Amino acid sequence: MTFLQTLATRTFYALILLLAVLVLNFSMMHLAPGDVADTIAQSMGGADAEVLAQIRTDYGLDQPFLVQLGRYIGNVLQFDLGYSFFYNQPVTDLILSRLPATLLLAITAQLLALVVGVILGVYSARHPKGIASYFVTFLALFGYSAPVFWTGILLLIAFSLKIPLFPVAGMTDVTVEGGFWAHAADVARHMVLPVVTLSSIFLALYSRLSRATMMETLGSDYVRTAKAKGLSEREIVYKHALKNSLSPVITLAGLQFSAVISGAVLVETVFSWPGLGTLAFQSIIARDTPTILGILFFSALVVIVGNILTDLALRLVDPRVGR
Repeated sequence: MTFLQTLATRTFYALILLLAVLVLNFSMMHLAPGDVADTIAQSMGGADAEVLAQIRTDYGLDQPFLVQLGRYIGNVLQFDLGYSFFYNQPVTDLILSRLPATLLLAITAQLLALVVGVILGVYSARHPKGIASYFVTFLALFGYSAPVFWTGILLLIAFSLKIPLFPVAGMTDVTVEGGFWAHAADVARHMVLPVVTLSSIFLALYSRLSRATMMETLGSDYVRTAKAKGLSEREIVYKHALKNSLSPVITLAGLQFSAVISGAVLVETVFSWPGLGTLAFQSIIARDTPTILGILFFSALVVIVGNILTDLALRLVDPRVGR
C-alpha cells in the first residue's frame, strides 16, 4: 500500500469515526436531564413556562431529536459548532482562542516526555545493572501511580508557594514589559510546572518501554553480528538499534495523545492555564451545552489526527510497517 493510499484510507475511517463521535456526544447531551432553556432560565433568576417555551423555540429545542441532530451535523460540516450562551460568542471562536495555549502545553509536555524518556530508557538498557536502571523503574512506578492533579498541587506548593521560583497560575504576567523575547521568557516560566506535571506520567511510560525494547533489540542477532564486525557500541546503539526500537515508543506516544489532551483538563484547572481544559471545566459548571459539545468534538478531532500522524510516522521510521 502506497503512502497516499494509506493516507486516503486513514482519512476515510477518520471521517466515519468523527460522525459517530458527533452522534454519540449529541445523543448523550440530549439524554441528560435539563436543557439549555433551563440553564438560561436559572441564570436569569427564573422564568415562567411561556418564556421557557420561547427559549426552546429560539434554540430549536422544540423540534424532534432527529431534526436537531441533523441540523447540528449540518452546522458542524459548515464549521459552525454553535453559539455559547454563557460566553456570548460563537463556540468556534472560543475554541480557536483557547487552542494555542492547550497545544503549546500538550505538545511541549509530549515532546519532553518522549525525548527524556527515550534517553533514560536507552541509557538504562545499556547499563541494566546500574543505578540508572533502578531509577527508571522507580520513576515509572511513581509517575504512573501518582494522579496528575496531585503531582501538580505538590509542585505548586513546593515551587510556587514555599520556594517561589515559578508563577502560581496563568500563562502570562501583565506587568512584564519588553519585546517578544521578554514575553516568551515569561510564558516559558509559567509553562515549567504545568509541563512537568503533564509529562510526568508519560515520561514514566516512555522510559520503561524504551528500556524494554532497547534491551530486546540489543540481544538480537543482527546486533551480535555488528559487534562481531567490530562496530563501536555507540554506532551499534544509535545508528542501528535505536531506530528499530523506536516503533513501539512512537505507537504508544500516538495512542497516548488522547490521554495528554484529557490530562490537560486537570492540569489547566490546577494551574489556571487559559486553554481548552479550563474552558471545558467552566462550561461544565455553567452547563453550556454548545461549548461542551464543541470541545468534545474538537478533542476527538485532535486525537484522530494524532493517530493518523502516528501511523504515517511509523511508516517513515520503519519501512516494514504497512507492507
